Amino acid sequence: MFMSQIPHTSFYLHPSRYLQATPHSLSFCDKLVWISYLKNYHQPSLLSSSRCSYSGFSVSGNLDTKSVMRRTGEETVAWRYFHRDVVPFAAMFAVECSTVGSNTLYKAASLRGLNFYVFIFYSYAASTLVLLPLALIFGRSKKLPSAKSPLFFEMLLLGLFGCMAQMVGFKGVEQSSPTLSSAMSNLTPAFTFTLAVIFRMEQVVLRSSATQAKIIGGVLSISGALVVVLYKGPKVLSAASFTLSSSPTSSLHQHLTSSESSWIVGGLLLASQFFFVSVWYIVQTLVMELYPEEITVVFFYNLFATLVSAPICFLAERNWTSWMLKPDITLAAIVYSGVFASVFSVLTHTWGLHLKGPVYVSLFRPLSIAIAVAMGAIFLSDALHLGSVIGSVILCFGFYTVIWGKKREDSTKNLAGSEHCAPLLLTHTVEDEGSSLR
Repeated sequence: MFMSQIPHTSFYLHPSRYLQATPHSLSFCDKLVWISYLKNYHQPSLLSSSRCSYSGFSVSGNLDTKSVMRRTGEETVAWRYFHRDVVPFAAMFAVECSTVGSNTLYKAASLRGLNFYVFIFYSYAASTLVLLPLALIFGRSKKLPSAKSPLFFEMLLLGLFGCMAQMVGFKGVEQSSPTLSSAMSNLTPAFTFTLAVIFRMEQVVLRSSATQAKIIGGVLSISGALVVVLYKGPKVLSAASFTLSSSPTSSLHQHLTSSESSWIVGGLLLASQFFFVSVWYIVQTLVMELYPEEITVVFFYNLFATLVSAPICFLAERNWTSWMLKPDITLAAIVYSGVFASVFSVLTHTWGLHLKGPVYVSLFRPLSIAIAVAMGAIFLSDALHLGSVIGSVILCFGFYTVIWGKKREDSTKNLAGSEHCAPLLLTHTVEDEGSSLR
């Protein structure tokens, strides 16, 4: 892999230009090649020059190549781990917190009369307005997809599936409860993994420990979600422990408690929501493979979702007084949802899909249950029951089991790829350099 890069980086540099090079203008591989080049052509003056002494990399006659490679390799591995593992994990966790926070703020605003259809349309419109200048300023590619291209059609599907997921999701909450919505989100990894296998984006090797871990983790996650929904148990913490007095939030809890007849309908709607979310993940991944422009893709997603939701929302809510916003919590809920739940969450999801894949992104959905239980008990006067605690513990075990399986799978792929690429060149380079130094 590096052999094709060396002629474009190292051998185009004449020794006179090498003396003018800055300390960070040459890569580690370039420096090794230049040392070998200068030694073979008997130019010790350049090797002993003070210009050839770089920070953390000395090219004197007694060069300790192994220590340099060890130090450079450790820094590379640490940075790669931070960039590819720590940052995505923290970002996805922040997304789930912002999503639950948006739902909490929406429920508080709905008590003040915020209409569901008004909220959907204005949220998408606000996201589109926020992303428009960002797409114009930070968009790296000036070439937009043609209206007749398959990529344009896939972006339209993003807006369609995203809008449908939002609408059936909120309708499902109206028929059942927000707790069931958070619990049903555990179906997203199963749906996404199944669709990824169908579209050949994931490989299933039943004898592999990574695949077994992902399957077991998925079963544990769904089992924990069922415990949260079906078994309440005694109260662990009362709602009075978090609220000073009876407030409208208690009436919100009573309002969202549905009857047995509508519970199944709400569950089916929520299952449909997270199926659409899983399809959205798959389509988003396909779009990013063809057009890796995160901000532009998310802008078109929100634009198309706004265009799709506009006629539906205007036809469903014909009372024009409901569309008049006031500077209160209703406006705050729309702005927060448009900026954080849509812009920040979708941008982060798009970046995570491009970096880690659809299954990894969907694995963070189960965390919303634990977050929703905590925020519901603190801000919405919801009592914390023993079933929620037990279910959340089971859910966390399943979540981290799948994370371990995904991590093991990625490590196996990276190890297999490194055995076929970099070590051959690095070993050849180091051995040649070591023989020339002796």
